[in-house]
Amino acid sequence: MPTIEAQNSTKPTYKETLWFWWKLGWISFGGTAAHIAIMHDDLVEKKRWISNRQFLYALSHCIILPGPEAQQLAIYIGWKLHGKKGGITAGSLFVLPSMCVLLGLSLVYVRFGHLPWIAAMFAGLKPTVLALVVLALFRVAGRALVAPLQWVGAAAAFAAMACFHVRLPWVMMSAIAVGLAVGQWRQGWLAHDRTSDLPEAEMSAMSPTDMRRSIVRIVAIGAALWLLPLPFLYWLGHDFAFWSGLSLFFTRTAFVTIGGSYTVLPYVAQVAVAKYHWLSQVQMLDGFALAETTPGPLIIVVAFVGFMAGFNHFHGSIWMGTVALLVTTFYTFLPCFLFVFAGAPLVEKTRGKQRVEVVLKLITAVVIAAILDLTVFLGRGVLFPALTVRWSTLDIYVLLWSAGSFVLLRVFKMNVIGVIGLSLLVGFSRWFLLRG
Repeated sequence: MPTIEAQNSTKPTYKETLWFWWKLGWISFGGTAAHIAIMHDDLVEKKRWISNRQFLYALSHCIILPGPEAQQLAIYIGWKLHGKKGGITAGSLFVLPSMCVLLGLSLVYVRFGHLPWIAAMFAGLKPTVLALVVLALFRVAGRALVAPLQWVGAAAAFAAMACFHVRLPWVMMSAIAVGLAVGQWRQGWLAHDRTSDLPEAEMSAMSPTDMRRSIVRIVAIGAALWLLPLPFLYWLGHDFAFWSGLSLFFTRTAFVTIGGSYTVLPYVAQVAVAKYHWLSQVQMLDGFALAETTPGPLIIVVAFVGFMAGFNHFHGSIWMGTVALLVTTFYTFLPCFLFVFAGAPLVEKTRGKQRVEVVLKLITAVVIAAILDLTVFLGRGVLFPALTVRWSTLDIYVLLWSAGSFVLLRVFKMNVIGVIGLSLLVGFSRWFLLRG
């Protein structure tokens, strides 16, 4: 039988989810941790469309896959609620708003340069983003870490990443190895709940043969979609070698993003600047700044890289820059849908398997540690803009507004959109008062 937690969840209509994913696409500022915060707050705490256990189960799987884990989590939840149609809707609306915003900012960038009032408005968001991330950390950790070994695992993972700079994939592999050992010899160290969120019949609905056929079909459709834009790009008649190189590079990028955006962006920056000379180092740094001020995953900075690649390669052509931005976005995020749709039935098959769930509990601990590591990284950059952690460099305004945002969100239950709008206004007002 389903758990009480699963019984309390309510399945929404497709129209309800469409509106939610559309709204999320416009307010998902702050990177992975903030995205997880917003989705957990709305989908688990408020709307109860998915149980906390299902949410953490999906998150633990998505963080192992290449690609931005927050977007893949959205795809997975969309698939869980309304099949492939729901997954396509969730994943697309998670990215499209940020792509449109970044296109607009890219056009402003190449035409007018850096506009301080725009930067000031979005700088006002950073304290709110920090508050969102801290709020997520409290909520998710409080419900995810239930066994002492999970707390030990989370602490060890955080120490490895924060103090010894061990990359997340290596930490994840270590957690999997420990989880397999515990599952084999010491299952009692992680209390196992033998109930599941789904009835056993539903978990085993797809036979191995059907599953293999489904994966082959998904891969074939993915390959066809990958080839689809190439005739159009060839028809453009403007240096097909550039377009094929752009497509191949960002497809390759999608397969090496294990560990999140922060692990792949240095690779993108190095190759795009030093090897292909698509943009300058200064432009790359400006792209990071623009991406941090837009909703959606931080890896959306690749859209700016694509825009500048087309703009510079075709001698200041905004049209070619726009096409390059669309091509870059398509080839970067297409594999994310394929990974989730091909893997989702396999994930469902593992539900209720004791050894797998023991491993996933330790992976969940690593996820919490990764969110904490991102929180510290973000907090250090926001609270100490001079990048030197001293009392003299602490930005008191950011500290106060972060605390104020946290109180508005946690105590007064203010809507996230309202807090974001208020933060934009505060950021602009601060710039206007201090510009003299």
